[in-house]
Order: sequence, then structure tokens, then C-alpha cells
Amino acid sequence: MKLDTNRLSSLPKVLLHEHLDGVLRPQTVIDLAKETKYTELPTRDPIALAQWFHQGANKGSLAKYLEGFAHTIAVMQTEEALERVAYEQAEDLSQDGVVYFETRFAPVFHTRKGLTQQQVVSAVLKGLERGRKDFGTVSGLIICAMRNMDVSLEMAELAVDFRERGVVGFDLAGEEGGYPPKKHVDAFHYIQRQNFNITIHAGEGYGKESIWQAIQYCGAHRIGHGTRLIDDIAVADGKVVKLGDLAQYVLDKRIPLEICLISNVHTGATPSLAEHPFKILYQEKFRVTLNTDNRLMSDTTMTREFEAAAETFGLALDDFEKITINAMKSAFLPYDQRCRLIYSVIKPRYAKIRESSAARN
Repeated sequence: MKLDTNRLSSLPKVLLHEHLDGVLRPQTVIDLAKETKYTELPTRDPIALAQWFHQGANKGSLAKYLEGFAHTIAVMQTEEALERVAYEQAEDLSQDGVVYFETRFAPVFHTRKGLTQQQVVSAVLKGLERGRKDFGTVSGLIICAMRNMDVSLEMAELAVDFRERGVVGFDLAGEEGGYPPKKHVDAFHYIQRQNFNITIHAGEGYGKESIWQAIQYCGAHRIGHGTRLIDDIAVADGKVVKLGDLAQYVLDKRIPLEICLISNVHTGATPSLAEHPFKILYQEKFRVTLNTDNRLMSDTTMTREFEAAAETFGLALDDFEKITINAMKSAFLPYDQRCRLIYSVIKPRYAKIRESSAARN
């Protein structure tokens, strides 16, 4: 079955790794800058602004990639702005076939104009809830602590405080080099004692040690990116010869990897799509998922990520169904809700797509 853009767009998708401050519509950035009297934008033309974000991100360096966030965060300092961005995220993803998504952000960046962290989180949850009502897309919010800040325990407590209202987990984000996950171990022990969910950015800008620490010191249930896990896998002629202890553990324990193909090229985590370790990881049955990371910066969508995977690695319909079900199994939602989405939404929609294509042939 030929998977053209229209067909890929129609597939039900599950998105586990996307940053709230990396998905704004260019026009929304401009509108919010006007409302909040923010004058630092490089341009007020939405097309030129989109290009500016994308060019800045496409430099092969994580530090360069992160520079564009100064502008998006600057315009997300009011409750109205935060609610709008979350609502539009739900709308844009629903139009891209996403049936469930988790979005993440660091509340600490949104208190510059006097909002409390509680107000910040409440505003985002309000936008997501409106999006759920209007577009039917189920969602969860992940609270990020930052590697280079000393507020991770406070962020962990904030995440747990909001768990009944739509926060589904806790993350550690930011520049990896020089900021190992184990420095934040108190926050992760708190989350573990609360029986809550942990995902950690690891193995994107730094080596496999970062992934090892995230899992064995901090108890990560999922790994954000995890690209450098390939350093623990011996490969010869495109075939795996031996798995190291860490890679074997990740495989055996079914620890999900939140892979972001296009963003990984932009940040320099991999030199090109063709060289991305996704292919090896998928072949060896690691639990890989496909994600966008930052749609604005990487000029991507879930459909584009699927396209990149189809073109580069030869993925077919069955592969996308497997990856989507794996992502849903790995979501930070209660078990019964995950099962409901798999068996009453994802599987029936894939079956329908197969039927319609068989009828056409």
C-alpha cells in the first residue's frame, strides 16, 4: 500500500514528546507580542518569522536550537497567552490525526510578569481541557524541571499537586553536558515515593551515561530522545552484533524511547536521517515511538515525522500501527484509558484504512 501524505495524515497518531513553547503558530507569536508589548521579534511577518525560527534551529547544535525559545517564552507570560497556546496545540494536533498527546513545559519560565507557578499550570490545563471538548483529542501535561536550575524538587511537588487535574508526569530538560540527571535525584525520589510518572531527556546532547543515570539513579519510565543508546550497541554491516548491558536492560524492560527524527538532525544528535539509530532500534524490537519535539522550530508535524520514517527506513502501514500502539501503551494515562484508546480508536481506524485501501485495489 502506497503511503502518500494524505494517507499518512489520516492515520491515528499518538504523540508523547512535544514542548508547549516549541509549537506556537507564527501568527500567534506575533499576536501575543503585540498584546504584551514585546518588541524583540526579528520580524512581524508570519512567513518570515516561521523561516527565522526554522533557520535558527537547523544549525546542528542543541544550544543554537534552543535560542528561538527566548521569543516564544517571552510572549507566554499571561494566563490568556498560555491558555491560547495550549488550545491551539490541541487544535493543530487534532487536524494532524493525533488522538492522544502529552505536552511538556517548564512553569518556572512563565512567571516573569508575576504569575504564580500554580496560575501558569492552571492556565495551560484550561487550554488543553477546552481543546479536548472542542476537538476530542485526549491530552496530558508533563511538568519539566531544568537541569541547570536548582528548583527540581519544587517542580516535582508542583507536578504531584496537579495530578488530579491533568498533569500526568515529570521530566528533566535542558542542556545535558555538565548537568547530569543524578544531581536532581531528590526530586525523582519524591516522584517515585508518590507513585508518579517519570520521563527524562537523555542521550540527545550527551552520551549513554546520561541514559544510564536517568534510568538507574532517577527511575525514568521513559527516555526522551535516547539517541546515544546506539553507543552501547555493536553494529557491523547494518546488523547488531552485540548489545551492551544498558541497551539490553532498556530492551528487556521495554523502556520506551521518545524518538524525534527531524529535531535530532537539527540539534546534531544525529548527522542525518539516514544515519539515525532509529532503524537499528526498531529492527531490534526496542520500544520506539515517533514524536515532533518542537513543531515550530523543526518545521514539522506528526505526518512529516511519519513521512521521514517511511521514506528513510521503508516503514509501512503495519509498522506505523505497531509504533502508535507502542506509544499508547507507553502513555502516562491509567491502564483502562490506554486500552480504551487502543481498542476503540486506534485499532478500528487502522482496520478501516486497510479495508478502504483493499476496496480500492
